Amino acid sequence: MNLFFQQALNGLTIGCLYALVALGLTLVYGILQIPNFAHGALFTIGAYATFLFINAVGANYWLAMVGAAIVAAVIAVLMERVVFDRLKNAPPLHDMIAAIGLLLFFEAGVQAIWGADFHRIQAPYPQIVRLFGLTAPVQRLIIVGAAILLMVALHIFLTRTFMGSTIVATAQNRQGAALVGIDPARVSMMTFAISGALAAVAAALFVPISLLYPSMGGLVITKAFVIIILGGMGSVLGAILGGLIIGLAESFAAFYISTDYKDIVAFVLLAIILSVRPQGLFVQPAR
Repeated sequence: MNLFFQQALNGLTIGCLYALVALGLTLVYGILQIPNFAHGALFTIGAYATFLFINAVGANYWLAMVGAAIVAAVIAVLMERVVFDRLKNAPPLHDMIAAIGLLLFFEAGVQAIWGADFHRIQAPYPQIVRLFGLTAPVQRLIIVGAAILLMVALHIFLTRTFMGSTIVATAQNRQGAALVGIDPARVSMMTFAISGALAAVAAALFVPISLLYPSMGGLVITKAFVIIILGGMGSVLGAILGGLIIGLAESFAAFYISTDYKDIVAFVLLAIILSVRPQGLFVQPAR
């Protein structure tokens, strides 16, 4: 029972991190219809910014997370202003090529600054909690708790605040939102800032249980795309539940089958589910 619980916690941990990354990705796609592969670079930047704030500046873990979120949010807004806004009238393929180019550019930049070696930060909460005969690392419980709080906060922001409502309205009908006085450019910048901050926070939560390396965002963004396709493109609920499904599936597959197949599970699930529901799990088919 303890082993099953441990794998469930591992799956929930990685699933929550996937969901945070996928949330930022699905927000950008909902507003601009951009498959933003550069979102993986924001994850990498968030991880290395956390590493820099802790080791070079001496900030504590939570301040480093806030600093990383601000850095990634600023870079995300610059991406939107300098690159994607200038391509808004270009064919969709141009956005995709630009996003992949940005991902490769930032990966190369990180490698030029920190090298290709792996880095690690010390877990700020290495304690173990024992309850009812079960054990759980405090660091993983913090990851799950922080991710859930962020998801709830994002839901409240999108549904209960004026700025959040402008994002939802623009995602539903960009031209209609502009006609009622909503500035699409401002909404786009705000959406990119939120997506960058979410990616950085996910990375800051992830680095105490993993290693840092320049291409770490590549695999994460691939999984995030699987998640938003699985859950339904543009669906916030789909991004959250899709992330949890993929995280749990990977954890149990690694334990009961083999760690060699862990990263394949997401793509197998995607093929199976889309063969039954091509529109994704949480989007209703058009009629």
